[in-house]
This record gives sequence, C-alpha cells and structure tokens, in this order.
Amino acid sequence: MPRRRRSRTVSFSRVSAQAGALAGALVLVLAGCGRIYELPPPEGEPVVLGTEVLVATWTDADDGTLTLLRDGTFRADRVCVAVGYEEGLAWSGTGTWRRGANTEQTVVALDFDADHPEEDGRRIDSYAALRHDGVLKLWTAVGDPDHDMPHCVLTRPAPAA
Repeated sequence: MPRRRRSRTVSFSRVSAQAGALAGALVLVLAGCGRIYELPPPEGEPVVLGTEVLVATWTDADDGTLTLLRDGTFRADRVCVAVGYEEGLAWSGTGTWRRGANTEQTVVALDFDADHPEEDGRRIDSYAALRHDGVLKLWTAVGDPDHDMPHCVLTRPAPAA
C-alpha cells in the first residue's frame, strides 16, 4: 500500500498570526530601547532672518531674556538653553553670538564668556529660526528626546513688512 504524503502547505491565517506576533514583539523591543517618536518642532515655518531682525530682545516662556546686540555680543538673563542632554537649564551672562544660515533657515550660536554654574563649557546648542502668525521664534530641542521635555523657544514680534 502506498504511503500517503503529508501536506506541507501552511494556512494563511497561521502565517498572519505569526507575523503579527513578531511585529508586536519588535515594537516592544524598539520601545524599550529608545523612542520611535520625537517631539516635533514648535509651530512655524523655517525662515532666514538678517542681522537687523535678530538684533532685539527675545523672551522665553519663563520670562528669561536674550538680547542680541549689533556688535555681535549678547546679554542673557535666566534664558532657557540646551546643553547636550541636560534638562531645564537657564543661563544668565554675557558673550558673543553669530548668525549662520542656509537657503531656508537662520541658526544663531551663542558662546558665553563664563562656564555655566552647573555645566562645564560655554557653548550651548544653537537656536533655529521660525516664523508663525506674526511671531518670530528661536528654538532648540532640550534634553533627552525620550523624556518629552518642552523645547526652549524664544520669541519676539515679527517686524512689520
């Protein structure tokens, strides 16, 4: 009597269930190792700003101020800053600033005259320029992206066109 061969076909539902379980496990691993999602930038469109527009006093959400002066210096009073993964830092002091830009967006870099009281170094992460509803913004991401810290956003009214 001939031996009956066992079928090696696999049902579609069994493959789907295995693929779903594998995808679910992968999501859990990725979520445990790091964030899949980062806090998006503040509202606004990237903008190129000239020095004449940047020279002004900018204010953050906690009333910290950054005053950029025409001679390339600045004064800061409890202004929010980003330094690596540190969170919730504010800085007061003086220093120099410089403007950088590509064809789409201005970037402002600050170098303080003295080290931050809690951090080594005088250089912070740069601010990028945005425009939204008549308001100009200089912003930088703060802290570890996994912690959903609010961005550091400095604002001032946009000059009349």
